[in-house]
Amino acid sequence: MYPVIVIVVLAVFFLSAAIRILNEYERGVIFRLGRVIKAKGPGLIILIPIVDKMVKVSMRLVVMDVDSQDVITRDNVSVKVNAVIYYRVIEPIKAVIEVEEYNYAVSQLAQTTLRSVCGQAELDELLSAREKINSQLQEILDMHTDPWGIKVSTVELKHIDLPQDMQRSMAKQAEAERERRAKVINADGEFQAAGKLAEAAEIIREHPMALQLRYLQTMREISAEQNTTTIFPFPLELFKPFLSMIDKEKKGVGE
Repeated sequence: MYPVIVIVVLAVFFLSAAIRILNEYERGVIFRLGRVIKAKGPGLIILIPIVDKMVKVSMRLVVMDVDSQDVITRDNVSVKVNAVIYYRVIEPIKAVIEVEEYNYAVSQLAQTTLRSVCGQAELDELLSAREKINSQLQEILDMHTDPWGIKVSTVELKHIDLPQDMQRSMAKQAEAERERRAKVINADGEFQAAGKLAEAAEIIREHPMALQLRYLQTMREISAEQNTTTIFPFPLELFKPFLSMIDKEKKGVGE
């Protein structure tokens, strides 16, 4: 009886030590007596107890926040910049044997790279050319993590914190730019209006009756409002005899 119990206990111990189940997104790097055999998974994995050792590696996309870094830009502006990194393990054996704690290594590399790249750019470039900065960060990180079997797919700058005095200066600059645009638009509108008025004056000079039609239109607009004053157009032709007399008198005085 006792030998059967011992055999059952040993069998249970052997199975518990030998059998591993890996999820679809996991791989197991197998070490046999300290040497890498291969990466297995997913599914059922059978190990040799005491001889084999397995290290699990997740193959899913990892999203990592990079802590805010104090950066001095090329134009000597102190800012705080943080970012987010998207990466995944491509070769699990390299991720295990080439670097210790690859997640920590990627985090430290990202911090130093972020300070370096942002420090080589000016403030305006950081604010307006984020795609360029993101591309530079992604290329540098991917180049350094490739020997580790890790692929950095995307790097995105999240926040750029500016000093208060710099924020006030930028607000004043933006306000001045808006005022300049408003003045330019107003001047352009006045220029166009003056051109239209000149064209209208030329038409009225060639066609005097157009002025009478304009009088009638003005009366209609005034009558549509609640006014106590009534304005009647006075034909300019009635003034022509008086104007002719004045011209003759001026010529007579001149002679």
